[in-house]
Amino acid sequence: MPRPISIPTLKAGEVEAIDALYQGTKDVRRRTHAQIILLAGEQGMIAPEIAGIVRTDDQTVRNWFKRWMAEGIEGFKDRPMPDAPSKVTKAYKEQALMAVRCRPRALCQPYSMWTYQRLADYMAEQTGIRVSSETLRRVLLEGGIVLSRPQHKVSSPDPDYLLKKDD
Repeated sequence: MPRPISIPTLKAGEVEAIDALYQGTKDVRRRTHAQIILLAGEQGMIAPEIAGIVRTDDQTVRNWFKRWMAEGIEGFKDRPMPDAPSKVTKAYKEQALMAVRCRPRALCQPYSMWTYQRLADYMAEQTGIRVSSETLRRVLLEGGIVLSRPQHKVSSPDPDYLLKKDD
């Protein structure tokens, strides 16, 4: 069982600063972090009680206690997370743009129109790189291409078709 951890009672200036952050932020995580410290420092609540209120686990609350004591209000900010390297290379983008400009049947595919998912599957077969249909949508958008649903148009070779249609 983890040993109990508590934070000292908050000073008036600390309460005002945390409350201003709590009331003013639109970032849900920062608001929750502020709430954890306010509940502990103002009301003397312990980690399990706070965890039940903010719907997290005891250890997360204890971690925020420790961070508060070490860094103060600056500790409410999330630390920057390193970005994962992108799977989508320049060559992949170029190949996707070339593929989408071709009819699927010309590339031996069993359908007549591209969808983002179909194109993602085709590109995975061709390149070995699997990306989501949303990622592929963004790649195509960068290239100025947006896939849309087909617009079905009813027409007739009859020269009087438009006149007859209006009747």
